[in-house]
Amino acid sequence: MHPRFRFASPIHDVKYTIHYGMWSIHWIFERLRSIQRTAEFGIFQPMSSFIVSGGHELSGAIRPAGNKNAALPVLAATLMSAEPVTVRNVPRIRDVHTLLEIMESLGVSVTWTGANTVVVNAANVEAGDLDPELSERIRASILLAGPLLARFGSLSLPPPGGDVIGRRRLDTHLLAFEALGAEAETSTGLDIRAPALKGTDMFLDEPSVTATENAVMAASMADGETLIRNAAAEPHVQDLCHLLNAMGARIEGVGTSNLTVHGAPTLGGADFEIGPDHVETGSFIGLAAVTRSRLVIEDAPVAHLDSILLGFRRLGIDCRVDGRDLIVDGRTEPVIRMDAFGHIPKVDDGPWPAFPADLTSIAVVAATSARGTILIHEKMFESRMFFTDKLVSMGARIILCDPHRVVVVGPSSLHGARVESPDIRAGMAMLIAALGARGESLIRNAGQIERGYERIDERLRTLGARIERRE
Repeated sequence: MHPRFRFASPIHDVKYTIHYGMWSIHWIFERLRSIQRTAEFGIFQPMSSFIVSGGHELSGAIRPAGNKNAALPVLAATLMSAEPVTVRNVPRIRDVHTLLEIMESLGVSVTWTGANTVVVNAANVEAGDLDPELSERIRASILLAGPLLARFGSLSLPPPGGDVIGRRRLDTHLLAFEALGAEAETSTGLDIRAPALKGTDMFLDEPSVTATENAVMAASMADGETLIRNAAAEPHVQDLCHLLNAMGARIEGVGTSNLTVHGAPTLGGADFEIGPDHVETGSFIGLAAVTRSRLVIEDAPVAHLDSILLGFRRLGIDCRVDGRDLIVDGRTEPVIRMDAFGHIPKVDDGPWPAFPADLTSIAVVAATSARGTILIHEKMFESRMFFTDKLVSMGARIILCDPHRVVVVGPSSLHGARVESPDIRAGMAMLIAALGARGESLIRNAGQIERGYERIDERLRTLGARIERRE
């Protein structure tokens, strides 16, 4: 190693080498696991690709789809009623269809009555083992645990799948179920039994979104009152609570970290509309900046955008709220706003209402178009930032500091490349980068993007994007 780049002592060199090597090995094994899943189950076959001609200004209006992260727990919650539940503004994405397919395998009737409206009838549902192949495809299969436990008192669940972005704990789910009186065993999957759920006072060891959702669903049919402290408060958690209240539950403190759930012996039907997706809205903000375009985001979830707009303003991207719409004018080069006394700023994520973890990938690609230097710190998942090597291959100036932090120096003149979509959010970031880059790009494994973004190629073409699909 050149003397300029040596650490303070050989011991520090060894520690750094071991640390770097360990997370590199972890990433390799995670990628091999993903490849094995694809080979065994044929996930997302046939393989889709996007061919993108970049460097063209976009214009027009686009409307965010229904919140993907709300649709999944809301649909899972319909298992708790023997009456039909109508859910509106459901995004037609792969994860939604996979979850509904799992539910149909349990005897649920699923009827699409409109482009984005589905009626779910779980009157004839039977408790049984979940299909391991389907469960392996999506992380959201874990959301069936709370409803099945509440209604039937037991369940067997294979390990859930999902994006390879690092370890995603299930311990908080188990602690919540055990607090309600359940017994859980983990071997090849989850086996949970609870002859009777009892209301309790519980403190979640982390404000996990899916664990909060499972705890709320199970507590909604528990005997007595349950206080859930250190609960997640994201917009999708709020949507689930509003649905459960419409079904006859009584949940107080919605939108805060303390939820009080008054259990009900049964829940009924409901007619519920999912709110617009704040993460998709943030993705379109990044799109406008990278492509130097003026876009109108119609019916944006303005009430849930405070931290998102604050984060993008730090990147020099200003947005204007106009009633229910959000206007993003990215036609001028954004300039990163330095911290006081000229210090390098950062964008970091955290539990709601902080900047969402799902938008850190979008923030990275947006930063490549801004003048200045910024640190992006993704605190939750230790593999999410590895996708930045693909941006580097397109000409971005990015330093991967460790599994959680990158330094971006902009602006970079991106050029087209052949890349692969590693997960939903990184895939969308790659698509945005390709649309802003000079020349043609090929994005393989586009099915990953479509797990979270409905008909994204069609919708972006209405803005003038040049995207072709290849199977």
